[in-house]
Amino acid sequence: MARHDVLSVLDDVAVRGGRVVVLTGAGISAESGIPTFRGADGFWTVGSVNYRPEELATRRHFESDPGVVWPWYLYRIGACRDAQPNAAHRALVRAEQAVGGLFRLVTQNVDGLHTRAGSDPGRTYHIHGNLEEVRCSRSCTGATQPLPSDLRRFDKGDVLTDTDRKLLTCASCGAWLRPHVLWFDEYYNEEWFRWDSTIAAASSCDLLLVVGTSGATNLPMQMATLALRSGATVIDVNLSRSPFTELAEASGGLFLQGPAGSIVPNLVENIISAN
Repeated sequence: MARHDVLSVLDDVAVRGGRVVVLTGAGISAESGIPTFRGADGFWTVGSVNYRPEELATRRHFESDPGVVWPWYLYRIGACRDAQPNAAHRALVRAEQAVGGLFRLVTQNVDGLHTRAGSDPGRTYHIHGNLEEVRCSRSCTGATQPLPSDLRRFDKGDVLTDTDRKLLTCASCGAWLRPHVLWFDEYYNEEWFRWDSTIAAASSCDLLLVVGTSGATNLPMQMATLALRSGATVIDVNLSRSPFTELAEASGGLFLQGPAGSIVPNLVENIISAN
């Protein structure tokens, strides 16, 4: 796509108000070395049983066997902590700083790389939760809390010790703490996953920038549909075409094919210029 086409689209966005919503998915974090959730590294073997992520990442499985579910999450947390924000994460921070209160970042990723890069937590909606936070599995309190800092790093094959189990116990009621993530058998809500805030942002934006997601979950696709209906322009940055690509083209927007780390920094500089 020629640069003048990008600038033309972004100039039109700026004229209409310049409200920017960014939606990110696994593709932006894959460039930081984080394995994709449903990829080979997402599977978890216990004895002779090979669990799929769709089986482990459920409230039902956690309630029946937290001693299997927690080691899988703790292993993933270690992988996320090893990763560093990449050029795309850092570029979105510059976009937020330039656009200010007109900017919202909605991420499906639970790795925390956006806020580690410098994104404002108040403008960043973690619609699938955050691995660095936990909450009581019985909801005896309405608050999340940081993952206990004394927890050790988990490798594949590690099991919970008595010390681990104690650290993963709610201090208020004695129940298990749980990862603060949206499981497959749970629903979006405002309290934990910013459902209402996300819908409102998508419904009133002038630009929806989609980065590294294929639209496999419900809320992201609703966002794109609402943005299109409200007259927003959609730009899809991805390695391959997806349902978002069709919505981008229908909105008069763009499909920019390639890795986020290469495309997003240049796109952000154009957004800043247009504003």
